[in-house]
Amino acid sequence: MAVAAANNIALSQRMILGVPVADPGWANAFEFASEAACSPAGQVRIAFLNANNANLMMEDAEYQEVLRRQVVFPDGHGVDIASYVFHGDMFPANLNGTDFVPGLLTYIERPLRVAMIGARPEVLARAAENLGKHAPWHEFLPISHGFFDRSRSGEILAAVRACRADILIVAMGSPMQEKWVDAHVGAQDARLVITVGALFDFVAHAIPRAPKLVRRLRLEWLYRLFLEPKRLWRRYIVGNPLFLFHVARHKLSGKARKSVGKASLGARKY
Repeated sequence: MAVAAANNIALSQRMILGVPVADPGWANAFEFASEAACSPAGQVRIAFLNANNANLMMEDAEYQEVLRRQVVFPDGHGVDIASYVFHGDMFPANLNGTDFVPGLLTYIERPLRVAMIGARPEVLARAAENLGKHAPWHEFLPISHGFFDRSRSGEILAAVRACRADILIVAMGSPMQEKWVDAHVGAQDARLVITVGALFDFVAHAIPRAPKLVRRLRLEWLYRLFLEPKRLWRRYIVGNPLFLFHVARHKLSGKARKSVGKASLGARKY
């Protein structure tokens, strides 16, 4: 199966624990997302699958269904292991949101309006400022922090529409951010919607990134655990073995599938 865009760009996908995950390299991923952001019609929603939110979706059928309705990119070594177990090779690229979004903003040369929702107010403001320095030809619009009363969702999205955003970036943590986008965000709000977890905290330097060598080895999770052991020990010390258990059980059940078609941009009008 494949996902495609309005210009018929298609991405092949691999099934990972019941969810189709796209497997492009960096160049094809940037091209796909860029075309989505600049397309005159329809909408593409991009999410990311890592070991932690894979664990969450295995206990949350609603979350899994939400991810199936979005274009999912692979994030981290855990899903690489799953891909190797199910399909015989790893993903071509680690398309984690923390690297993908800034890279995409550099890749897109056409000036766009980028609406931002998420994080704490001061972090959101600094993230918008720093992204503006990173890609000054785009306009970055901090719409709302991520702790707003969910009954105000319509008001928040009215502000997004008022600024005529091309891209909407939502950083409220999984599974809340993906579920919120699925329930509330429509094609009239933005052509490309990306859910990005802790991106704003990293961009605002509220959380330090791991050294490049550690990131290249896909061990940033270990660096984050070292920095915040009390907050993250359960996610990684318990979560990583749990993820491998899910992978092994899924493999032994015979549910893994080799092909799920392709994902395309044009078919998605929410």
